[in-house]
Amino acid sequence: MPLHTLPPQSISTHISLLPPGERAARPHSSSLLHPRRTAMALRPAAVYVALGLALLPVSGGVCGASAPGSLSGLLPPYDELYYLGVRAYFKEDWERAAEHLEKSISTRQALRRTRRRCHDECSTAGDELAPGLDTEKGGSWDMLVLEWIQQRAECIKFCLGQSVTPAGQLPVSTDIEYEFGTRNPYNFLQVTYYNLGKLQKAATAAHTFFVANPSHLEMRNNIEKYRRMSGVTEDAFNDRERELEKHWEFYDAATLAESISDWTRAVERWKECVNETLKQTDDCRAQCVVASQPFPEETDSTKGVYEKAAALSLSLLSCKQMCVSLVSTRPGRISPQEDFIPMQLEHLHIAQYKAGDLKGAVKTLRSLLLFYPTDPDSLSNLQLYSESLEGDAEAQDSGPSQEIASYVSRALAEKKLLYFGVENLDFKFIDPDLWTPEDIVPESLRESWRAERELLNEKLKEGEKWLEVDDSGFYAGGPVPLVGVTVTMDDLALNGTNRVVFDGVLSQSECDTVMQLASVAASVGNGYKGRRSPHTPHEKFEGLTVLRALKLAQDGIVNQSDARLLHEIGERARTLLHSYFKSHSALYFSYTHLVCRSAIPGHQEGRLDLSHPVHVDNCILEPETRQCWREAPAFTHRDLSAILYLNEDFEGGELFFTDRDAKTVTARVKPSCGRLVGFTSGPVNPHGVTAVTGGRRCALALWFTTEKHHRDMEREQAEAMWAADGQSVVKEDQEDPNSALAPARGGRSQTSKGRSKERERVTSGRDEL
Repeated sequence: MPLHTLPPQSISTHISLLPPGERAARPHSSSLLHPRRTAMALRPAAVYVALGLALLPVSGGVCGASAPGSLSGLLPPYDELYYLGVRAYFKEDWERAAEHLEKSISTRQALRRTRRRCHDECSTAGDELAPGLDTEKGGSWDMLVLEWIQQRAECIKFCLGQSVTPAGQLPVSTDIEYEFGTRNPYNFLQVTYYNLGKLQKAATAAHTFFVANPSHLEMRNNIEKYRRMSGVTEDAFNDRERELEKHWEFYDAATLAESISDWTRAVERWKECVNETLKQTDDCRAQCVVASQPFPEETDSTKGVYEKAAALSLSLLSCKQMCVSLVSTRPGRISPQEDFIPMQLEHLHIAQYKAGDLKGAVKTLRSLLLFYPTDPDSLSNLQLYSESLEGDAEAQDSGPSQEIASYVSRALAEKKLLYFGVENLDFKFIDPDLWTPEDIVPESLRESWRAERELLNEKLKEGEKWLEVDDSGFYAGGPVPLVGVTVTMDDLALNGTNRVVFDGVLSQSECDTVMQLASVAASVGNGYKGRRSPHTPHEKFEGLTVLRALKLAQDGIVNQSDARLLHEIGERARTLLHSYFKSHSALYFSYTHLVCRSAIPGHQEGRLDLSHPVHVDNCILEPETRQCWREAPAFTHRDLSAILYLNEDFEGGELFFTDRDAKTVTARVKPSCGRLVGFTSGPVNPHGVTAVTGGRRCALALWFTTEKHHRDMEREQAEAMWAADGQSVVKEDQEDPNSALAPARGGRSQTSKGRSKERERVTSGRDEL
């Protein structure tokens, strides 16, 4: 069956991009808004190199630009290349579409590198004038400053002109920025490469898009289909934009090292994370300086040249400050990680202490104290470290990192100017940092500033204040509608909220049949791939969906009855959970997967990791703060989770529940044939799986949602195929006339009511129980 080619998102608010098959609805080329025209429409002609006060017009017309793929060797406008690629896409000219889309991506990347190079090469231009600033006064000082800035701006303009066409230096429209910010070019590319038969490239483009768009259900399904296609290797599933996100790789590696108490490795990874975060922040700030920008809107025509110059300068400083938020926001998430650098330093000094590097721990802790100089915990730790270093005066007196000291000093100087602009020039500035000291804020603004900070801190602590509140709308204790099924563990026995264990859901013969189905499918390959687990290198990971089982049955590889049994036991589980948790609305399958984890012989000695680390199914657990963020890349639409076990002849592989600290185990469940564990998917039920150290553990993992538009379309496709063959399937009636009355849920944390649910989490094996 061909890939589902969902239309890529629209490139502007003026057009709607449709899949290749919908020719009748496709707009004519004349209705497409040319991206360059959008850029030109922002302001009449003048743009500025955002170094600030020197207003250096850049050529405002497209006529000075070379054609796409410029013969001059200069970088052309990447938005024009993108436009041409999109037009070729809708004409189904796949070769040309791939060419232009790839060129638009590579040109944009080259433009960013050129801007950074020009920024660095011109960083000292005009410095010979700086000594005069200490002696000149009044108008002479003003003219000297303008001359200094003029020289630097001229240097940047000349440098850019050596590599970029005049049109390529123009600011692009906000629509185009959004397109590339959401990685939509890769959405076009994955369909383009699929139609060209270049499946490896299609899979890479799909994965790159999905990393930043984890709620895109069709792309998730496409990725799973690519995984089952011959000729597509695991190497295809890499992020082409990872160079801009390397600090998150180091972050994840550091937290993984901490989880297995490998403190030496944790120290290395946290240092790399801090350094890469600083590097990415500097690169972002350089883009603010060099990238052409439109003039700020003139709301007051009476402002003089100094007010306008101040507005330009403040806009530049604000852009630099907002780099903190941009760098600390993961791809696919909408909110930054608060106090990103201070948080890394806190982890680093603890890891250094546990690794025995007390001198390094003191230096890191002094760096952290630059952000929070009166924090009692940090001061207490510093005293502990100093006492442990008694006799080593050099280590005791070691100062903070020079890089961190410069970072803090620069940030404070910029914040002073920005808050001056807020107080005196009606400038709008949102401070991205929680650590900003109060004395930076002008007295007239402090009352409102304190109120905003108190409100934010209350929201951050909300998750901790309401630990045991489950606002899912589900309530355990309903009837058990199936004969022979018993509740063997409830909330009390499982020491939690909205948890249950049923026994007798499957007979031994049914377990054997499904296990045999898994074994046959695994031997066939192609769709039930045995690969290294995404969570541990010590286990092999295999999975089978209902749709894939049906297709194997159609090919005569497995029995039709076995595929139908896999579907039917899922319905059996839904019936039990829908009744027992007193569901307030219809309950739809969100995803169903038969999963087997096998211990890899020779890789089990000395294992300290888990088969599946502690997590929450519909929010991002942050154990340090005991919060769970209800936002992408979590699968925020999931409401109930379940595991139906098929066997017990293996070692390890127990399900366990924890507190929000991800360490305190509150309950354990040992797998056995026909045992069903069900629980609500929110933050009251963090859980993980112990290492499978021997044998093969198989279970049917199920997730359910009350939101119909998030239902499992693959499962419904299988049901439609059975229906087309005249075969009925066991299916619970899910129509609920009162479903519209279901209580609204969502917000950034599970208990917050301030925001609607966001997007779902990246799969990549992370959704397996």
